[in-house]
Amino acid sequence: MKFTLESPTAVTVRSVSDREIRIGDQRWSQTIALTSTGVLDNWVQQPIDALRIEDFSSLLDAGVSLVILGTGRTHVIPPRELVFGMARNGIGFEVMDTRAAARTFNVLVGEGRPAGAVLYL
Repeated sequence: MKFTLESPTAVTVRSVSDREIRIGDQRWSQTIALTSTGVLDNWVQQPIDALRIEDFSSLLDAGVSLVILGTGRTHVIPPRELVFGMARNGIGFEVMDTRAAARTFNVLVGEGRPAGAVLYL
């Protein structure tokens, strides 16, 4: 699936497949975390059901007010404590399949909103 919405000042997810996520001219074959300014290189690779609020510290430190979690080909419900932790910290938190998450991320950063995403293949 190819995405065409692009902002000249923001990171844009160009495409998502079962094997890779393309951002600009870079291709990623693993889970990535990103903001409107770039891919964060310190994301810890772990299963969705093991995620904790602390795992998102680099995104939260980047000043995002909304985090989108793309859970792969299908929607996977993350740990309840993670959802509650985001709410306690005043962070919007949306969970969806990765293709939908990439589209949503592109729209939000295209509008200049401080969003972050974690995208699983």
